[in-house]
Amino acid sequence: MSEIVPTICRLCIAHCGVLAEVEDDNGRRKVTKVTGDPDNPLFKGYTCPKGRALPELHNHEGRLLHSRKRQADGSHARIDSAQAIVEVAERIKAIVDQYGPRAVAFYVGTPNGGQPTSAAMGNAFLRAIGSRMFFTSNTIDQPGKQISMALHGKWLGGEPDFEQADAWLLVGNNPIISKSAGIPGQNPAQKLKEARARGMQLIVIDPRVSDSARKAAIHLQCRPGEDHAILAGMINIIITEGLYDREFVEHNVDGFNELREAVAGFTPDYVADRAGIPAAQLIEAARVFAGAGIRHANSGTGASFSMYCNLKDYLVACLNTVCGAYTREGERVTRPNAMLPAYTPKAQAFPPFKAWGFGEKLRVRGLTDTAAGMPTAALAEEILLPGEGQVKALVCIGGNPMAAWPDQRKTQQAMEALELLVTLDVEMSTTARLAHYVIACTQTLETPGMSQSGEAIKYFGSGIGFPSAYAQYSPAVADVPHGSDLVEDWAFFYRMAGHLGLDLVYASAFGFSKFHEAPYEVLLLADIENPTLETLYASICAHSRIPLEDVKKYPHGHIFDSDVRVQPRDPGCEDRLDCGNAVMLQQLGEVWAQDYRAQHDTPDYPFRYIPRRHNNFMNSTGRSIAKLNSNKPFNPVWMHPDDMREVGVAEGARVRIATVHDGIVATVEGDDTLRPGVVAIAHAFGGLVEEDGERYDELGANTGRLVRADKDSDPITGMPRMGNIPVAISAL
Repeated sequence: MSEIVPTICRLCIAHCGVLAEVEDDNGRRKVTKVTGDPDNPLFKGYTCPKGRALPELHNHEGRLLHSRKRQADGSHARIDSAQAIVEVAERIKAIVDQYGPRAVAFYVGTPNGGQPTSAAMGNAFLRAIGSRMFFTSNTIDQPGKQISMALHGKWLGGEPDFEQADAWLLVGNNPIISKSAGIPGQNPAQKLKEARARGMQLIVIDPRVSDSARKAAIHLQCRPGEDHAILAGMINIIITEGLYDREFVEHNVDGFNELREAVAGFTPDYVADRAGIPAAQLIEAARVFAGAGIRHANSGTGASFSMYCNLKDYLVACLNTVCGAYTREGERVTRPNAMLPAYTPKAQAFPPFKAWGFGEKLRVRGLTDTAAGMPTAALAEEILLPGEGQVKALVCIGGNPMAAWPDQRKTQQAMEALELLVTLDVEMSTTARLAHYVIACTQTLETPGMSQSGEAIKYFGSGIGFPSAYAQYSPAVADVPHGSDLVEDWAFFYRMAGHLGLDLVYASAFGFSKFHEAPYEVLLLADIENPTLETLYASICAHSRIPLEDVKKYPHGHIFDSDVRVQPRDPGCEDRLDCGNAVMLQQLGEVWAQDYRAQHDTPDYPFRYIPRRHNNFMNSTGRSIAKLNSNKPFNPVWMHPDDMREVGVAEGARVRIATVHDGIVATVEGDDTLRPGVVAIAHAFGGLVEEDGERYDELGANTGRLVRADKDSDPITGMPRMGNIPVAISAL
C-alpha cells in the first residue's frame, strides 16, 4: 500500500512544494517517488530533476546508515553514534584545553541550507566553548552581495515584483538552472516565458548563451570578468543622458557626484573595446533599463567568481539606486514575510554600516570577519600556519571542503594536518574520506520541514526569496532505514554540549551583520527538557507574521495576505544610500587604469575558464546518483567548436587544462553557446589530489586545483579568482 503526501524539497533554497509517494516497508515509511505538487499555490506542480531524485538520495546503496571512525591504516570502521558524540566532544575539549578555543573551527556548506537549525545549533556550541571561528560557503560564493549592501545601504521598501517588471537585468546568473536569484525560483523558466509574453525586456550579461540568455531581449555576450566595466558603462550612459531618477537621487542618495566622476571614463567605445561587445548594444541596454517603468538588476555566482566581486555587486546596487529601481511609498511590498517576523517596510534607506574590520581577526593576509562572514578561502592557511591560534579541529556541517574550497592541494594538506576532522554527512564524500569521524545524519524527508529558510535567503541579497507571503510546513514523511543509527545534525551538537556540561543559547537571526528586520529569537536550551526539532521550529517562529499553527493548517502550502504596503519615511529621517564609497570607487579606478588588452592577451594561456552549474547536481550533492548523473558522473570541459578545432580535439577527447598554478584532466564536449575563447566546467567534482586523472570517469575533475587561494584574492573577503582564469588546453 502507498499514499501520496505533500511535503517540501529542502535540497536547495528554492524549497519547492512537492508530493511524496510513501510505501510501507516492513513497518517503516519509505519514499519511492517525488513529483511536483499541482495543489501548491506557489510552485503549482513545478520541481526540478534534483527534487524528483529525492527517493534515490534517501535510499541509494551508498548512503551512510552508521557513523564511521577513522582507523590507523586510514580505513573507516562503524561506530555507534552515541559513542562518536562522546569521543568527538572529549577530543574538542582536549584541544580547547591545550590550544585555546580558537583552535576549533566550524564550516557550514550549502546542502545545510534547508536545515536552518543545524548551523544555528553548531554556532551555539562554538560560542559555548568560546570560539568565533565560524565559516560558511557564503564567502566563496557571493560575498559581494552583503559587502556591497553594507557599503551602500539598503532600501527598506524592498525591490519591485518581477511579475510586474518592464525590464530586468541579470549579471552572470542563470536562474533557470540555479533557481536561487534574479528571477522567482518557482519555475523560473515559466516565469520568464510569462514575462516575455507581457512585454518585459530581459537584459543578460554573460559570456555564454545560457538558458536565461536565450530568453533575453538583449544579451551582452562579453569577455569574462568585464561585468564591472559594463555596469560602469551603463551607469555612465544613464547619468550622461539624464536618464536617472533625479528626484530619488536628490532625496535618498549620497555620493552621486563621486559616482558620476568615477564612471566617466567608461564610455561606450571604451567598454565595447574592453568587454568585446558592440557599443550600440551597451547603449541600448542602458536606455532600456533606465527607461522602464518597473525594473531591477541582480547578479549571480558566475560574475562573483571573477576579481572585484564586491565592486561588481556595489555597481549593481548603484545602478538600481540611480534609477530608483525600488518599491515606493504606498506600493505593495514584494516580500512581506510569513514565517519570518512582521516588519514595517518604509520609503527610506537603512544607512551603510561597517563591512569588515571587526570581530575575529585571522592571522593571514590581514583578513577579519566581514558582513558576509568569516573568510573561508583563508581557512586552509589558518590550519597550516603554525603558532598561537592555529586551527587544530574542524567540524563540517553539510559541507564538502575537498570539493568546494578553492586551492584543492592546500585544502587537502590542511585536512590531513588537522588533529580532528569531523564531518556530518549522508555519504562518504571526498572530505569524509579524510575525516577522523563521519557522523551519519538523517535525510530531509525524515525530519519535519518548513519553508522559512526559503524566505530568509532574502537577507543574502536582492532578488532572492519568495515573492509573496508564502509558507509551508511538513511533518516527517519518511522513517529512517531499518537497522540504521542516524543523528539529526542539530542534535549532534546538543548532545555533545550535554556531555560536556555546556549551556547552549540557541539564537535565530532575521537579517545579517548590522541589518535586522526583527530582534533575535533566543532559546535557552537549559530550560528545555529533551528539545526536538519541533521545539526549535516553535522558537524560530515565535514571532512570525503568520503563526506556525496557522501555517500547519495548509499541508500543500498557502499564500497568506500579501497586501502589505510601503509606509512613509519616518519624520526627520535623514538616512541615505551611498553611491560614492571611497574603497569601491578606488577599486573602480584600478579597473579603469588596467592595461586590459595585455590582460586579455595571454598567449601561453589563451583560453578563459568560467564556472558553470549543472542542472542535476546541487554542488557535490547527487553526483553519485545514477538517475541524476545519467551514467556520466564526471564534469566535462565545454568548448566552442571553433576552439576544439584550434586545439585539434574532437568530442570525447581527453585534454589537460593548465594554469600557472596547476592542472586537471577532463573530457571535451562541444558547446556553441560559449563565446569563442571561453571554456566552462562545473565545480564541486573530483576526488583526492592523488587520484587526479585516475578516477576521472568516476569522480570528475576538481576546478579548485586551478586556483591558488593566496593569489589574486580579495582584500576584504579573501575570496580568490575562481573564474575568468587564463588556461592552456592541450590534447592528451
